[in-house]
Amino acid sequence: MKKYSAALILPILLLLIPIIAPSFAAAAEETVCLQCHGGQTGHLGEPVPLWRESVHQANGISCHHCHGGDPTDFAMAMRPERGFIGVPADNDIPAFCGRCHVGVLEDYQASAHGRALGSGGPQCVTCHDNHRVLRASIDLINPQDCSRCHDYGRAEELRQAVSGTDALITGLENDLAELHRLGFDTKPMSGTVFSLRNDFHRLFHSVDVEKVRSKTAVFAQDLDKVEKEVAAIQSDLGKRKLWGGAMVVLLVLAGLYALLIHKSYQEETGED
Repeated sequence: MKKYSAALILPILLLLIPIIAPSFAAAAEETVCLQCHGGQTGHLGEPVPLWRESVHQANGISCHHCHGGDPTDFAMAMRPERGFIGVPADNDIPAFCGRCHVGVLEDYQASAHGRALGSGGPQCVTCHDNHRVLRASIDLINPQDCSRCHDYGRAEELRQAVSGTDALITGLENDLAELHRLGFDTKPMSGTVFSLRNDFHRLFHSVDVEKVRSKTAVFAQDLDKVEKEVAAIQSDLGKRKLWGGAMVVLLVLAGLYALLIHKSYQEETGED
């Protein structure tokens, strides 16, 4: 009886491994920061669900990448000797984020926003939120958010100045994603668009409408090159689909023709 039980249990366990293993893997990837704060309520637990919605989470940036500390050891997670930084003061946030976003920091510091830091001016989390870090996009320039600090008029000019190029970038990203799904090697073009998008969005932080307008033409030229490459692939794909469709039609017609010939032969010979 035991032999039969073992013989039944082993295959069941083998079948369950692919189901169980991912959950263990996911748990192993959770840092001690997420495990600890994720189990708490109130303000100590709030960062985790917010972070899970963020662009940081989507790109593999976790608590320790910003706040330092040891993400593998509960006892040492918040120890200064392990590089723990904690929560920066409001005026220190641009430099805090600028450790990674160097170019953005430079444009921000030279902008009207940056020059107003310390006297009520906005910093990174004012627009991008803190743990729910919002992806840099034209949607962040809107009446509701911008009007919290000033009249929307100037911000609206900035949005209009970037909207055309931003829409082109978004369209290219969608086209490249679709081509990649179809099996085309889009990595070089995607890398180019990714780099251009980051550089273009960096311009937003200058909040300088004239600067944006003057540089938009340069971005448009570079994007136009990628757009032509994408259009060439799409044209080739369209031709393939056309030829494929034509071949299907020809095969169907050939089948019908063969069927008619066979039927005519049967009628002439009297075969069933």
